[in-house]
Amino acid sequence: MSLKQSVLSGRDQKPFSWRDHTTLIGFLALFLLATLIGWPDFLRARNLITLLRQVSYTGIIALGMTLIIISGGFDLSVGSMAAFSGGVAIFAMNSFGADSSLGLVMGVLTALAFGTFLGTVNGLLVTQFRIAPFIATLGTMSIYRSLVIYFAQAGNIESLNRGYSVIGSGMILGLPVPVWMFFILAAVLHVFLNNTRTGRYICAVGSNEQVARYSAINVNLTRLIPYTITGFTVGVSAMLWSSRLNCINPSDCAGYELDAIAAVVIGGTPMTGGKGSVIGTVLGAIMLGIINNMLVLAGVSSYLQQAAKGVVIIVAVLLQYKK
Repeated sequence: MSLKQSVLSGRDQKPFSWRDHTTLIGFLALFLLATLIGWPDFLRARNLITLLRQVSYTGIIALGMTLIIISGGFDLSVGSMAAFSGGVAIFAMNSFGADSSLGLVMGVLTALAFGTFLGTVNGLLVTQFRIAPFIATLGTMSIYRSLVIYFAQAGNIESLNRGYSVIGSGMILGLPVPVWMFFILAAVLHVFLNNTRTGRYICAVGSNEQVARYSAINVNLTRLIPYTITGFTVGVSAMLWSSRLNCINPSDCAGYELDAIAAVVIGGTPMTGGKGSVIGTVLGAIMLGIINNMLVLAGVSSYLQQAAKGVVIIVAVLLQYKK
């Protein structure tokens, strides 16, 4: 049986093992620890909603990053891409004048379309020009950040449309709009990865590109798709972030790439590619938020939060290695 047939048949399912659920176990243990340390403030609805809102921006980006890493790729440009997309979206919206309904629609569509375009550019550099993902996205990270600084003249790009801020700061059934978008996109990409032909091909290419090529899988297209999807998720995050602030600063979203990669790794997706979990990434993103929130409630210096995040990443990688 060829790799293509085995990927589609789903015969490689393994029996249940606790080792395959270390992310969930770690999430529950961390949640319990945070509850004990931050009692009773941690479990207050307002605190949990704020936590989810904070992690949703990087979490949405991490969903797309999961697919890239599973396919054997990498993307360092997502933070710069988010700032650039948000800035271009506000420029497009402002061109229709203040408080224009059409301008509001165009601003949202521009953020999504431009983010998708930038992600596709990254994918083409990797697939068509054969540039290593690390080098290609390191280059575009500098390009995108430099361009948004230039167009903003090192200042804020402010929205003239007061309705724009409603998107990022709005609430639906008690949850912020960014949180809803995070969960909806997670559900869609979970189904895409596990229940579609393309999703299985992404895993196959990440597992062994050469064997996938021999199995008649279009490797270049399969590797391009995750970058395009990540561009779209970046556009969603850029739209939500810029609308919440009603502006974009050229320094916004700096470090988002590291938080997104951290969420993916903590969620159980190995950097070697070939397998991974969107749901695991959701848990990983929330775990990062819990760590920061727990340290704040415990009165620990903010300078130590990055250290705690680093420890969690190392532990997550060690657990993967032990598997």
